[in-house]
Amino acid sequence: MIPHRDSRPTLLIVDDEPINLQVLRQILQQDYQLIFARDGEKALALAKSEQPQLILLDIMMPGLTGLETCERLKQNSDTQNIPVIFVTALADDRDETEGFAVGCVDYITKPVSAPIVLARVKSQLSLVSAKVLRETRLQIIQRLGRAAEYKDNETGLHVIRMSHYAREIALAAGMDFADAEELFNAAPLHDVGKMGIPDAVLQKPGKLTPDEWEVMKSHVLIGAEIIGDDDSSLLKLANRVALYHHEKWDGTGYPHGLAGEAIPLEARIVALADVFDALTSKRPYKEPWTIEDTTNYILNESNKQFDPELVKAFQIALPKIIEIRGGLLDP
Repeated sequence: MIPHRDSRPTLLIVDDEPINLQVLRQILQQDYQLIFARDGEKALALAKSEQPQLILLDIMMPGLTGLETCERLKQNSDTQNIPVIFVTALADDRDETEGFAVGCVDYITKPVSAPIVLARVKSQLSLVSAKVLRETRLQIIQRLGRAAEYKDNETGLHVIRMSHYAREIALAAGMDFADAEELFNAAPLHDVGKMGIPDAVLQKPGKLTPDEWEVMKSHVLIGAEIIGDDDSSLLKLANRVALYHHEKWDGTGYPHGLAGEAIPLEARIVALADVFDALTSKRPYKEPWTIEDTTNYILNESNKQFDPELVKAFQIALPKIIEIRGGLLDP
């Protein structure tokens, strides 16, 4: 018989007064697995070995205070991501400022109220779950993007580089940081549709026939279909990038022949970042272009293949792009 596994989140409760530990035990034991420590040193050891999802930490303790314990938790890579809520009788603004400065996420004042404790713990664990879900989603997106590049005989560093370039161009063009960061995370899926292109076409060393070229162009439609129409803003953005990044400013691109600002801004940015990296990278069928030659090509294609305003932003971002490229060269 398979033993029952307790899937409840684990909380570490730290207080030097047994009565305080008992009060929190009564409030939390039904919904959570609980471990306890009565001093900072024991708390540090348990946090590292047991990896609780959340720590409830008293401030006024002999030996290591709660502030010092929290500071050390945040300095250790094994425990720095565990959220800490201070449970304390201290309640003035200076105390709270000091607590947030060392890395706590919330305060609960003593004497504790059961509804408040339960609500604060639930809220912080929900934030942790959302963060883990988002990080997992981002890792899947990055790996799926790299899988498409490996199928295309390119290294996985291509999607990493061009995603960095896209973010820098977006920032130089005036996009706010949050939107530029989301573009950075969506860009790796720009060519995911290549996974649906037959190897005989995708890896053909010579020039494609007209029929083969039509098959190759279908990767943007395949990519949009793979990503789908998810409610996630990140995946909606990835869908637009995959579908439209081969459109051209003058309307001669594919799949829909869109022109100018009818092409989504994010796709225009990724198109520019993608071409820069493709031209400056070695491929089985070509040697890498120099930065100067690639830049001249992009300047010449302003108002034709590329949005002229984004070409200006590219020029502003170029020193940073060159720096990024130097740290992510293919082996």
